[in-house]
Amino acid sequence: MSDLLSQDEIDALLRGMSETSSSPTISDQDKDVLGEIGNISMGTAATTLSILLNQKVNITTPIVSILKWEELPKEFPVPYVAIKVVYKEGLDGVNLLILKKEDVEIIADLMMGGTGQIEFTEELTELQLSAIQEAMNQMVGSASTSLSSMLNLKIDINPPEAFVIDFAQNAEEMIPELKRADEIVKVAFRMTIGDLIDSQIMQLIPVDFAKQLVDAMLKNTLGTPAQIEVSAQKQQEAAKEEVPKQPSSQSTKTQKAAPQPSYTPPKKEQPQQVYNVSPVQFESFDEEEERRYPENIELILDVPLEITVELGRTQKLVREILEFSTGSIIELEKLAGEPVDILVNGKVIAKGEVVVIDENFGVRITDIVNPSNRL
Repeated sequence: MSDLLSQDEIDALLRGMSETSSSPTISDQDKDVLGEIGNISMGTAATTLSILLNQKVNITTPIVSILKWEELPKEFPVPYVAIKVVYKEGLDGVNLLILKKEDVEIIADLMMGGTGQIEFTEELTELQLSAIQEAMNQMVGSASTSLSSMLNLKIDINPPEAFVIDFAQNAEEMIPELKRADEIVKVAFRMTIGDLIDSQIMQLIPVDFAKQLVDAMLKNTLGTPAQIEVSAQKQQEAAKEEVPKQPSSQSTKTQKAAPQPSYTPPKKEQPQQVYNVSPVQFESFDEEEERRYPENIELILDVPLEITVELGRTQKLVREILEFSTGSIIELEKLAGEPVDILVNGKVIAKGEVVVIDENFGVRITDIVNPSNRL
């Protein structure tokens, strides 16, 4: 009797067998399908990001692997920036985009009109998170459109949410959907942005949602089993009808006995062509170009920018700066009455004059700098 299992042990064993049999698995074929889905959708997303940043963007070479929840802190040992995408129509699941903090700072600077040549900070600001969230919103939106076309499904998502994540500390709180998954699919892409970034952007997908993507892709490509069988039968019937008939010996002899005479058509005289020749006219580079905005400018209208009014500048030696005291006067390298510079994110975009509005300083714009002269 001592060798018999207790009822609690039997129930635990049955639960384990049930969970093992019902848990989805990812095969090598499934990995190939997920890589293809990611390659196409991220290719579209790269085009969108390239337009937003005015930089050449490539997102290629997907590498698919399987992780356990407890392996995530070792896989991502430092804090990363996560963009959480929740599907609400067409697909049911969550997708997590992971980027390095340094890459996010560069992308945010480019989003706000900077050059990407920045000094990295210890913590991201709300402004930087807002910029990367807007960039990822446009990227994921275009990727979802591409995915909808691939799967022949109407797909809709919630607005992506960007946040800093530490997989060793706050991951369970920030992404409980991945915590509940037995296995997690990681799809890593190589991402290059101009000469500024050569890094990785990664997707983390619960294995059940990954299987949902694979099944939808295969169903759209191959159809249901019944459709596959009907298609195979039609292909066999078409192959039988296309078998060429052998010509009879009598018709062959007739064809050999009556060869076709050769005929050469007479050459026609080509009419003389008349060309209209006129002097070339070059465009004047001195004229101010018509101001044009990109068609998708509304995508970033809500991104805040820092405006600075610069009265003037000067340079002093360390010895002179140490001699500063209350009442010292600093002479600027700008003439009295000369217009002040108006800068947006450190770039001069206009000239103006200082005014006073209800005890507050202001600036009246007197001239807009031509975009070609802002470089």
